[in-house]
Order: sequence, then C-alpha cells, then structure tokens
Amino acid sequence: MDERCEQICGQVSALIAAPTRDLDEIEHVLTDGYAHALLLEGEKWRLEKRMGEVAQGLQRGDTAKKVRELSTLAKQVDANAGDLAELRSLLADLRRHGDAVRLESAVG
Repeated sequence: MDERCEQICGQVSALIAAPTRDLDEIEHVLTDGYAHALLLEGEKWRLEKRMGEVAQGLQRGDTAKKVRELSTLAKQVDANAGDLAELRSLLADLRRHGDAVRLESAVG
C-alpha cells in the first residue's frame, strides 16, 4: 500500500473510532479518500494498458524481458486492486459513519 493510502486509511479508522463526531473532518477525509481512489483507478488503467502493449509485442524482440515486465506489471495491478478495494471499503464505512453523525446532529 502506498504511503498516502496508508495515511488515509489511518485517518478513516481514527475518525470512526473517535468519541467526538467532527462532520467537517469526516467530509474532508472522504474527499481526500475518493480523490486517492480515482488516482489508484487511473494507475490501474495505465498498468493494464501497458500490459496489453507488452503482450502485443511478445512476438517481436526480447521475449524473456517482456515476460518479466508482464510479471512485474501483473503484480503491480494486483497490489493496486487490493489497495483500491481496501480503501473503498473503509470509505464506505466512513460514509455510513458520517450519515450516522448527521442523523445524530439532526435528532439531538
């Protein structure tokens, strides 16, 4: 997981566990989290595009080198997909938490 994703995941977990209910901070972290999710999706798209390019060129040139690159790219795609799934799950939890905070403030 990249450093920014770890930071956002830590903020999400802290906000959900916090006894105080700071809706502004929740919204800020959700915004940052969704922006990072979009960045991860863009990176996944770039990696998959590169995999296609390398795969198309397997018949031409250094096959062993291209197979190694494909292997590296596949590992990066897998890691990216895992990070994205974890981040989306945590953001969904935080969104539900934010909804509960909103409801509490409207009722209370």
